[in-house]
Amino acid sequence: MTTTLTPPERTESPKLLLTPREAAETLSVCEKSLWSLTAPRGPIKCVRLGRSVRYSIEALREFINQQSQV
Repeated sequence: MTTTLTPPERTESPKLLLTPREAAETLSVCEKSLWSLTAPRGPIKCVRLGRSVRYSIEALREFINQQSQV
């Protein structure tokens, strides 16, 4: 009796952080506009990892919710 082992299916986990380009695309704005909206200049919080800047999906959602309440 021979059993064949199959590798487990690889499921991609959702991204927790977006690059500035991805975040700008998500908000349908250019990267320059995103930079002006990024803390401390603007209301969108970012995560800094060394020299890299990333945006959480939750921070983008908060920004959208704030804008829709105005």
